[in-house]
Amino acid sequence: MPNVMGACVSLAKNKLSKSRKIWLVIGGALSALMASQAHAETILLTNDDGLSSNVVALYRELKAQGHDVIVSVPCTGQSGMGAAILFLRPLEPLKQPCLNAAGNTGDPGAGPMTRADFPSDFFYVNGTPVMALLYGLDVAAKARWGRAPDLVLSGPNEGRNAGHIVISSGTVSNAQYAAIRGIPAVALSAGENTRDNPGLANPRSAVVARRSAELVARLISQRGAGPILPAGTALNVNFPDDPAEAPWKPAKIGTYSRYVISFSPDLTGSGGADPRPGIAIGMSAVPSGAEQEHDEAAVSEHAISVSIMQIAYDAGDSQRTWLESAIPQGEADDDDNAR
Repeated sequence: MPNVMGACVSLAKNKLSKSRKIWLVIGGALSALMASQAHAETILLTNDDGLSSNVVALYRELKAQGHDVIVSVPCTGQSGMGAAILFLRPLEPLKQPCLNAAGNTGDPGAGPMTRADFPSDFFYVNGTPVMALLYGLDVAAKARWGRAPDLVLSGPNEGRNAGHIVISSGTVSNAQYAAIRGIPAVALSAGENTRDNPGLANPRSAVVARRSAELVARLISQRGAGPILPAGTALNVNFPDDPAEAPWKPAKIGTYSRYVISFSPDLTGSGGADPRPGIAIGMSAVPSGAEQEHDEAAVSEHAISVSIMQIAYDAGDSQRTWLESAIPQGEADDDDNAR
């Protein structure tokens, strides 16, 4: 009977909807995630930190899995730039080197990294995170594959993007922009202890890369003949400071945030006659409450939090039904008809 039982289980699984499948991944199945062989995919790897230990480690891990990977990152760190884009501004040759010598003074504003010890899979853009993503999609991916990649991974960021701060995150914005184009996308953010070092070899980066690759393998293996993620969604993943044995946990962006962001009349704190106003950021002194235990900022303190995001700002059909009942419904006036 074991073979019959196995066939029945297999048939039942095949009948699961795509929505149900993704929640199996984010829910109970995440706690049992294991690395597995997956079909080779084309993957664009981007971030908002520039050429970092984290992005190099993940590139190597994905290549070891057999994936075809290209990397497109900002020339310098662009944390907090969110979805900013410099429209219609030609990128001039570099006036100073990129982070970790990804590009040198005088090199073009965007293109292959000129650092001699890096493969031709690496590209830089002297612009915002989303501009680096778009270079990867519109230039590098088209030249390499003649089409969009199967998957976009943004990160792993040097610091978690959980809670309110996601609205300012270039890491998360990259995933959103890719998802808007219909490309499965995952934002990955690690602890601040993965920050770069001169050798691009922070040992924690390799651990985060291994766990990230686990998730990639699982998402690919569970999709069947469909897309890697359900249409109109992207994932936001946050790793704890020690992710080596951390369990996978479903989470929501929620109301809790580890960071406090505010405008300060004087960032120097000197109280002098010549203040320097600007945006201040610090750690919250308020712990999460019981009602916030599933918020990703709380979950990612001890587990790998995985949140599923809708793309852009659309609220969905049920909210549109409310909107239609809330706003005036009438015939167009003469001015509207004239237009």
